[in-house]
Amino acid sequence: MRHILRRRELTEDEWRYLGENGPAGAALIVPLSQLHGDPERWRQHAGPLGAQLAPADRVEDLVQDLPRLSLVAVEFPSAGDGRGYSQGRLLRNRWGFSGELRAFGAGVRQDQVYLLTRCGFDAVQLAEGEDPEAAKRALTRYDVAYQPGAPQLALREQRFHEQIDPKAAGQGPAGTTAAAGRFSH
Repeated sequence: MRHILRRRELTEDEWRYLGENGPAGAALIVPLSQLHGDPERWRQHAGPLGAQLAPADRVEDLVQDLPRLSLVAVEFPSAGDGRGYSQGRLLRNRWGFSGELRAFGAGVRQDQVYLLTRCGFDAVQLAEGEDPEAAKRALTRYDVAYQPGAPQLALREQRFHEQIDPKAAGQGPAGTTAAAGRFSH
């Protein structure tokens, strides 16, 4: 059985990826292309449903499905591919996804766990060969964060004290300006 780091605890993973064996109605993670390729099949799935985002997948293509998803698994194919961080932030902050947000793939290393949680990930499936106990310790390595984990003041406002007109900039979630989401990462 696969183990994951979920909300700071090592636990057995009850989810299965499409193609893995499991009982009927088990919690299942389906690639976005499959989810949209046969939507009726997945609407009829009896158990919890999750979506798998590849680095090239657009988060916006998943938005209509978010209300029925319990989990989104974001792939990190290599340690140098940071697109998953942006996908996680968008899911949490712009689209308000409140289900489990999981990082998985060959690029998920123990030294990235702290940064993943700062971007909204609450579950981590470490790459093969990574030490789960070291990953758990990495969560407590820093007790001060210099960068906000959620959009606050936009960088432009902090540096230049500009007033951004919400009508010109566009309103983002929870009354923040669209610029706040772009520049506070």
